[in-house]
Amino acid sequence: MGKHEVGTPKYIANKIKAKGLQKLRWYCQMCQKQCRDENGFKCHMTSESHQRQLLLFADNASKYLSEFSKEFADGYLELLRRQFGTKRVPANRVYQDYIAWREHIHMNATQWETLTEFVKWLGREGKCVVDETEKGWFVTYIDRDPATIALQEAMAKKEKMDRDDQDRMMQFLEKQIERGKGVGASHDHVATELVRPSESEQIRLNIALKKKEEDEKAKRLAPTEFKLPSSKKMFSSSASTSGSIRDKGEKRKASALDDIIKEEENRKENAHRKPNWLTENIVVKVMTKSLGDKYYKQKGVVITLKDKFSAVVRLFDSNVKLKLDQAHLETVIPAIGRQVLIVNGAYRGNTATLEKLDTDKFCATVKIDSGPLNGRVIPNIEYEDISKLHSE
Repeated sequence: MGKHEVGTPKYIANKIKAKGLQKLRWYCQMCQKQCRDENGFKCHMTSESHQRQLLLFADNASKYLSEFSKEFADGYLELLRRQFGTKRVPANRVYQDYIAWREHIHMNATQWETLTEFVKWLGREGKCVVDETEKGWFVTYIDRDPATIALQEAMAKKEKMDRDDQDRMMQFLEKQIERGKGVGASHDHVATELVRPSESEQIRLNIALKKKEEDEKAKRLAPTEFKLPSSKKMFSSSASTSGSIRDKGEKRKASALDDIIKEEENRKENAHRKPNWLTENIVVKVMTKSLGDKYYKQKGVVITLKDKFSAVVRLFDSNVKLKLDQAHLETVIPAIGRQVLIVNGAYRGNTATLEKLDTDKFCATVKIDSGPLNGRVIPNIEYEDISKLHSE
């Protein structure tokens, strides 16, 4: 039966039907032909052109499957990146938008039979963050574009600088307040003894109204005793007062020096901090549920680094090797007295011994065991900056 002539009602009806999406089970990916019903698909399966395509597929089936799978995954991820960015969206919604394109690669031509298997594969490969809920599977795209990463680092650096400036201003104000309190304490009024020159003299009381400031000063004065002045007591009191003022001055100088040293250490710490902390031969913990409850919170050792943000981890319990992103891992704090590796900050790369833990501030005190800083004690180092050192 020949084709209908251009412009006839049957020709127009066929064109309208061809524009819409047809059923997936009547589509041949090798021939890239969509049939409208089961009878047409059966006729196509027995055609000579389809048989030739099947012979080509039989010669190298893995090659065609890998190509179709790669094109399907690239198209799905490209749509997810352009339309949704790094937002958390249902996987089926992205799939429905993808198959709306007429020339898309059908899933029955790939290595995945269902959308669930494909979503799990995205999570294992580290291309997306996947999680399962009562409403189905959700995906979040992980942007590895160098330009995007550089922009994120620049924004984080700017926020950190703004936060540092604000913290520095708050510290300066606190120092000024403490300094003002110290100066006010050093000029406090000292109570003196009340001396009565003669018993015959009458005491007169002036009950005039005083100003508010004079009342406050009178309240601060300590009660006095009716005693004769003693030269020894006055001398001792003046000596103790001068000694206390000297001690306060020395304490203020010492505290100011300590604050300057602390500011310098914080500046060095912030200058040496990097966004990546993964290092070989450290013990880490898996903190993602995308791989299932079997591997959740399992500990392992970092064998090799794939790049700055991903590594191959061998789990201790199951002896399984997994490629994971550092966002899915966290450091492990050992018992006191065990060796750790400083993975971030000014002392990055040095091995140390864990001396003390502060669970309230989530900090630790370590003693460096190697390098030119051997024997130095580093206090208040955060949990994220140290990890247990693996030993065979």
